[in-house]
Amino acid sequence: MLSRTIVIGDIHGALQALKQVLHKAGIQPLDTLIFLGDYVDGWSQSAGVINFLIELQHSYSCVFLRGNHDVFCHLWLESGKVDPNWLRNSGASTIESYQQIPADMRLQHLQFFQQLRNYYIDSQNRLYVHAGYTAATGVADEKSAHLLYWDRSLWEDTQHHWQAKRASGPARLSLYKEVFIGHTPTLFADCTLPMHLYNLWNIDTGAAYHGRLSAIDADSGAFYQSDVVRWMYPQEAGRNTGKTAFPLVSLYKRQ
Repeated sequence: MLSRTIVIGDIHGALQALKQVLHKAGIQPLDTLIFLGDYVDGWSQSAGVINFLIELQHSYSCVFLRGNHDVFCHLWLESGKVDPNWLRNSGASTIESYQQIPADMRLQHLQFFQQLRNYYIDSQNRLYVHAGYTAATGVADEKSAHLLYWDRSLWEDTQHHWQAKRASGPARLSLYKEVFIGHTPTLFADCTLPMHLYNLWNIDTGAAYHGRLSAIDADSGAFYQSDVVRWMYPQEAGRNTGKTAFPLVSLYKRQ
């Protein structure tokens, strides 16, 4: 049986969607699972997602990347400090999910967050990073680590090149065979599927909002999606505002 590299997009507390998409992908023990970050903030099972991932790595080869929302949760677990910006961006749902989590398990979760990677480059020179990078010479030379899980310029510049029908994307994309990111939902571009522009894949398909959780086979390009996540949590809002559709411009301003 051949091994695969399966890349999973932003989960945002949607444990049910995570289990479903891994089942649809038919993951096998030889597969490598690469998670692009943002495990928390949104739906009600953020702590449950971390529990599940901790256990998952006992049976599978897993790479866990750091997302911007994970940084907020890490800080809170480590120091007890609640960043006001976190609360404005669905942190309250994560705090609530930890109400019944005992101290020893919280320590395991803290260790999980401490061990997250800012990026991963595989043997085929494929880059996996939560948000993107700005350094012209690649992620290892990024001037500030937080750009790897916050910056949107790589995705935005690539979209501009694509819309202008240029033959290639931004020059920094050429450093890698392929680049896989999350962070900016494809819903913001009015797309419900993973988007492939040049050699860049964006597989955050808006699980935190009114989209689905996506996973992709990095070798074949085949992708798998959960059901619409908000159907799984009918009594919750996730990161939605209560509307059924959102102005794309205002969504671009959300963190």
